[in-house]
Amino acid sequence: MSSKNGARTPVTIVGAGPYGLSVAAHLRARGIEPRVFGEPMESWRERMPLGMYLKSTPSASSIAAPGGRCRLQHFRAAEGRPSGEDQHPVPVEEFISYGLWFQERCVPDLERERVERITRAGGGFRVTLASGESYDTDRVVMATGLGPYAHVPDTLRPLVEAGTASHTADHPDLAVFAGRRVAVLGAGQSALESAALLHEAGAEPVLVARTDELLFGDPPATDDPADRPLPVRLVKPASPLGPGWSLLAFAKGAAAYRYLPDPTRDHFLRTVLGPSGAWWLRDRVDGRIPQFTGCEVDTARGNGQGVRLDLRRTAGGGRQTVEAEHLLCATGYRVDVDRLTLLDADLRRSVQRNGTAPRLSAGLESSVPGLYFAGLSAAAGFGPVLRFVCGTGFAARRISAAVAQARTGSRPPARTPILSGLR
Repeated sequence: MSSKNGARTPVTIVGAGPYGLSVAAHLRARGIEPRVFGEPMESWRERMPLGMYLKSTPSASSIAAPGGRCRLQHFRAAEGRPSGEDQHPVPVEEFISYGLWFQERCVPDLERERVERITRAGGGFRVTLASGESYDTDRVVMATGLGPYAHVPDTLRPLVEAGTASHTADHPDLAVFAGRRVAVLGAGQSALESAALLHEAGAEPVLVARTDELLFGDPPATDDPADRPLPVRLVKPASPLGPGWSLLAFAKGAAAYRYLPDPTRDHFLRTVLGPSGAWWLRDRVDGRIPQFTGCEVDTARGNGQGVRLDLRRTAGGGRQTVEAEHLLCATGYRVDVDRLTLLDADLRRSVQRNGTAPRLSAGLESSVPGLYFAGLSAAAGFGPVLRFVCGTGFAARRISAAVAQARTGSRPPARTPILSGLR
């Protein structure tokens, strides 16, 4: 089986969000034409709520293309609008439009088909599409985004099955809850923004969180980080993840992160930019939405009209009860290779793991030769920057370089871990 032009396909990319599009653009710049499958920006359109804003600042929200082309500010200029600065967050609707604009210019041959199955075949892989087409490819890049990884605690799954609970990823429009009382579980950006959007849509949200208090970021002091006074910049240098030396290290040292011990990497992935909301959410949440902080869900069950949550205080004891018509789980995402069911069972079993996430090489290649992972799937190995759009450049450069080296049989020059991390 071969590609559409009669030659064996060198690379197949599954997913057409920021990471899939960026990897495709970098491969094309190296003269390698991949087949790219998926609806462009699908997860952003179907899993992010209307009215949402990106937590990343505008300067950290560009999809990476070779040569710095097709950045967010270029899209805004093409639209005849001001470029926008860091004190003005990016609406999700604008980011989706930007992603479509990027795709049209950088990945024009995108195929809006669904990949059904990927199996091993002839030293590479066989890809089967929903249309029935089947072909062989040398390499596969999994850039499937957040979709497969939405996490709901096991204790709450019966409520999901009963229809009285759901994950935030299930709702592109929270206005469906207007007039209803909704318990929102979580303390991160998704929980706080969902609660704000529910309130503004006429629902009655209540927040339930294990943290003792809800945390919010500080607003940028200036529109351009370079405009901050020099002493401030020396103490807290700018980075795509926010100001500070530690965040700069995580943003620029993704390759070095891979050399940390597994427990250390896991700890940082959980805690760096941990549960908190963007600065522009504080006034939309504080004083407007009832909060049950410092509480864990002890039991959760249906009560005939919705859900009843029996809460246990994490400090000092005590119990409380919350009743609502629906429970919205803003409980994040958990990478698990076994949930990528389009990879056949043999492939999934062959992928070595860091916990449930794939263990990857410096080029983001798994233990299955030719099988690469980008985006959130790679965050366990390379750190929190791979959870954000600003990580597209690192992933795309690494994968495209690894693919090019594999095709020519060359090897990259040796680098120490520290120097590698600064790339």
